[in-house]
Amino acid sequence: MNDFFKGFTQENPVYSLFLGLCPALAVTNISINGLAMGAATTFVLVGSNVVVSLVRNVIPAKIRIPSYILIIASFVTVVKLLMNAYFIDLYETMGVFISLIVVNCIILGRAEGFAGKNGVVRSFLDGLGMGLGFTVAITVLSVVREILGEGKMTFALNFGGDIIGSVIQFSDFLKSIGLEQNGNYANLLVFILPAGGFFAIGLIIGGFNRLKNALPKPVEDEEEAL
Repeated sequence: MNDFFKGFTQENPVYSLFLGLCPALAVTNISINGLAMGAATTFVLVGSNVVVSLVRNVIPAKIRIPSYILIIASFVTVVKLLMNAYFIDLYETMGVFISLIVVNCIILGRAEGFAGKNGVVRSFLDGLGMGLGFTVAITVLSVVREILGEGKMTFALNFGGDIIGSVIQFSDFLKSIGLEQNGNYANLLVFILPAGGFFAIGLIIGGFNRLKNALPKPVEDEEEAL
């Protein structure tokens, strides 16, 4: 199960390996965007890992990278069509970043570095763990940026004309801890701007590393240290 859980801690794509930072910073000004991008990436990552693992002994070594990209692009196309059909608001908001999942270094890296060398079950668990780890990472980043920037957390989307989810307000709580100006919440608007993404992810990575260092190290790491 280490293949699954490593994506959340020691090899978290965003906070440990610093991969996929382009979408992590570009679409995370609203909470639902981070969750949606994470879900789309997880779907592509799991699907491409499984297919690459199945055909790894069939693809000639000289064309394996173009073949992997073709497999990844096929799953990205499925995601684009589904989002365009059922979640048009998200599709329009995230725009080109959905297509850029094709060149996300997390996905190609796992295809080349793991799925191309291991069986289907391990590749599935690796893809699922890395995808969910990425989803948690950018959703946390989205939530932090939106709460500090606008005093709310938006997990609502338009599904076939019906609004699913809700918007949770934090303005009263933030005013109670001193973020108040003229009786209203003093929005830290910098956090929903591009520059704010760097501030937020820097703070989160610092806290993540502090927590990670406080956790017990895996047995193999302790043996290597000795």
